[in-house]
Amino acid sequence: MTRVLHTPRTSIFYMVPLRDIVIFPHMIVPLLVGRPKSIRAVAEAMKSGRKIFLLTQKEAAKENPTIEDLYTVGTIANILQVIKLPDNTIKLLVEGAKRGKVERFLKTDEYFQVEVLVWEEKTPFITRELEALTRAVKDQFERYVKLNPKMPDEFINTVQQIEDPRRLADVIASHILVKVETKQKILEAFNIKERLQRLSEILNGEIEILELEKRIQDRVREQIGKTQKEFYLQEQMKAIQKELGREEDPEIAAFREKINTCGMPEEVKKKALNELERLTKMMPFSPEATVVRNYLDWLTSMPWKEATRDKLDLKRAHRILDEDHYGLEKVKERVLEFLAVRKNARSTKGPILCFVGPPGVGKTSVAKSIARALGRKFVRVSLGGVRDEAEIRGHRRTYVGALPGKIIQGMRRAGTKNPVFLLDEVDKMSVDFRGDPSAALLEVLDPEQNHAFNDHYLDVDFDLSQVMFITTANTTYTIPPPLLDRMEVIEFSGYTEEEKVKIAEKFLIPKQLKAHGFKKGEVTFSEAAIRKIIREYTREAGVRNLEREIASVLRKLAREKVEKKRKKKFRVTEKMLEKFLGPPRFRYLFPEAKKEVGVVMGLAWTEAGGEILAVEATVMKGKGNLILTGKLGEVMKESAQAALSFIRSRSRQLGINEEIYEKVDIHVHVPEGAIPKDGPSAGVAMLTAMASALTQIPVDNQLAMTGEITLRGKVLPVGGIKTKILAAHRGGIKKVIIPKDNEKDLVEIPPYVKKELEIIGAETVDEVLKIALGKDWTLSELSLAVAES
Repeated sequence: MTRVLHTPRTSIFYMVPLRDIVIFPHMIVPLLVGRPKSIRAVAEAMKSGRKIFLLTQKEAAKENPTIEDLYTVGTIANILQVIKLPDNTIKLLVEGAKRGKVERFLKTDEYFQVEVLVWEEKTPFITRELEALTRAVKDQFERYVKLNPKMPDEFINTVQQIEDPRRLADVIASHILVKVETKQKILEAFNIKERLQRLSEILNGEIEILELEKRIQDRVREQIGKTQKEFYLQEQMKAIQKELGREEDPEIAAFREKINTCGMPEEVKKKALNELERLTKMMPFSPEATVVRNYLDWLTSMPWKEATRDKLDLKRAHRILDEDHYGLEKVKERVLEFLAVRKNARSTKGPILCFVGPPGVGKTSVAKSIARALGRKFVRVSLGGVRDEAEIRGHRRTYVGALPGKIIQGMRRAGTKNPVFLLDEVDKMSVDFRGDPSAALLEVLDPEQNHAFNDHYLDVDFDLSQVMFITTANTTYTIPPPLLDRMEVIEFSGYTEEEKVKIAEKFLIPKQLKAHGFKKGEVTFSEAAIRKIIREYTREAGVRNLEREIASVLRKLAREKVEKKRKKKFRVTEKMLEKFLGPPRFRYLFPEAKKEVGVVMGLAWTEAGGEILAVEATVMKGKGNLILTGKLGEVMKESAQAALSFIRSRSRQLGINEEIYEKVDIHVHVPEGAIPKDGPSAGVAMLTAMASALTQIPVDNQLAMTGEITLRGKVLPVGGIKTKILAAHRGGIKKVIIPKDNEKDLVEIPPYVKKELEIIGAETVDEVLKIALGKDWTLSELSLAVAES
């Protein structure tokens, strides 16, 4: 029987929490102390016997540990040396003396002070069992040191000379490379027999892991030796085959055949054969051989001569485009023109088209239809978020894992040298320290240069001149001018309500019926229901949300059909929509219900299409300030200032007392204040709103307007007229004022929209005020009204 004699007693010590280390008795260890609490604890310990209690943290990341973050068993240590360092930290040299267990914490604010149950161990009685356990632990440690390359052999001699089992267990535990939690379990074993057993189990587990690692390393070394031997024999076989005049290596022969048959130009063929020659002289499994093999695979798999034959039947192409899309006449006309030129000239370079328009108007799907109409392969590459020039041009082969850029990858995927290549979201590219991807596209999208496009990975010229490139963007503002200059921009404006109804009937509903498992005619939508979805459940330029709402209705009908096992046909009517889609989300007739003073409907352009924008103005007592709110940009603020200056500039010759402007403040607000707004096109709307507020004359609530103003009262042209007029039509506006110079843009407006809207061109502010305020408000009359107010 083993007897461990100890006399438990309690003492009070200052305590220092430790991170990533467990101190055992008989250990002499240097410690770096930097936390203010710990430094104060050391200072107090130096005053009272140079003894300190060392306790390990459960989580090393805790900067300020609490009582719950500390283990309860630690080591009482003697402070041998204290050195103050220049950075206000101290270096301690401590020697572990005895185990101890925290009974309670006395102080935790300035420093840790604890009451500790001290374990006074006396020399144990050595039984045969304890002797056997001691020897086993020594043998295991010797085996552990020999297997672990990080452990010096001197440790074996040190441990073999220790006779005391207590010291033996603590010394070995302090030197083995295991986790802090594992060492803490050994420290908490107060019984020497239990301590040695725990240590033996840990050493056993570590030895098994080390032996497994050794076996893996031996296997790897053996494999490397085997590879080298195979290479040597392979080289001998090659030499023998060469002497006998036999065939070369099958892989090399396959590459050679591909190089000769894939139709690559002579310069490219010469480079490929040089690389193939290099490959024959390399070790098959060397990293360089893998790089060359991948390079040859890319070269031989490119479509150097493969091309699809264009289907130049204009009637067939027109039919396909009409089948896939409703409207979009300008786009269809451009595609048919390309086909006509191709048929007439027999040879022409591929055009570079840029489809610009709000989301959901069919830019990507039109590109697919063009490919189908031409009988060409279709490839799509998304450029959204691309910020590395190497994404376009590829990485040089010197980099590990290098690949060609997106252009060459797309051409390989297409398998022909004349696909329709869609570069989606070209306006979403960005620039950082790795280069400008839009600059790399300049060569790709230039018909005069792209016949010799050089990818960094391939490092040979590839002909892109027969590719029909199509790019898409929501706006042209973020596209660099040199890149935009190389493309033919085709505007995709938003759809009118009539077009959306036709698109829903002809395309969206049949597509969603098929997707939800309904047969043709099993579910039908009334025209009134479709119009209500468009008017009250969506507000967009495209049809993406319209398709989602139709899908939502069909999901609910599919569930009803499955649960109630109904086989009858469904007809979705206007009255049923609230049951399927909930209450309407938008108010169809956007204009105010009645005329109001200082409220004018402006028209704005956004990436999502046209929008109706309310402009509000009010006059109040003040000091002549112009207050602008609604998250307006600099240009819009300047337009408001110009509008006010225009009114004030005529005061003297028209007999207005200038002092009136010093007695009132004018506040102009554009609602939906969380959305940033900018641009000069709201100038006429802000001027009209101010004039209405100053004269107290309400503005026609069925009127919307757009146009830039000058200090001389001129109305200048603005952009996005088509989308703005379509937005006014969608919103129920009856009359629209546009700049006179923009009347030429009305040819793009559908006839039925022009029939339902009264569109008026204005050259001066006087004309705008005359229409808006319902009277011929010349400058003199306006000034008089202002003076009176």
